[in-house]
Amino acid sequence: MKMSDGVEQAIHSVAMLSGLSEGGVLSAAALAEFHGVSTSYLLKHLQALSGAGILDTVPGPRGGYKLAKAAEEISLLDILLAVEGPAPAFRCAEIRQRGPNPVSDRFFAKPCNISAAMLRAERVYRAELAKTSIADLGIELNALDDGSIAARGCAFLEIHERKTAR
Repeated sequence: MKMSDGVEQAIHSVAMLSGLSEGGVLSAAALAEFHGVSTSYLLKHLQALSGAGILDTVPGPRGGYKLAKAAEEISLLDILLAVEGPAPAFRCAEIRQRGPNPVSDRFFAKPCNISAAMLRAERVYRAELAKTSIADLGIELNALDDGSIAARGCAFLEIHERKTAR
């Protein structure tokens, strides 16, 4: 299965926003700069995250993005669904009913067993994503970090975080 680059960018952006101080926001341009990605492409995904209630958008020249809820309440599945939509990754087109020498319709009374297997796998995959929150990722990263990753993020936020009225 291949996901769009937007999923990775969205997850990293939400993780970065989880490190903001109270009343802080980051612009789309700052998030794009930190991750070395296109601002216009990232903006599309930030808007999807806002529409899904994951991010809040603060308008104005000192505006930007911040989490709409606690990092513990945002799962990887929430982000995936906001960016990619709710449709399953595998979409059965019923090709078994095409081609020459068709067989009886009685063989098509039940869903395709290939489709059923793929959908079972997707349910497991989505359940795992639903169990992992942005806060969990932060805890895992902190356990691995020697301080270098945290220092990089803190230095960037020190320069780019915008303070809004509380």
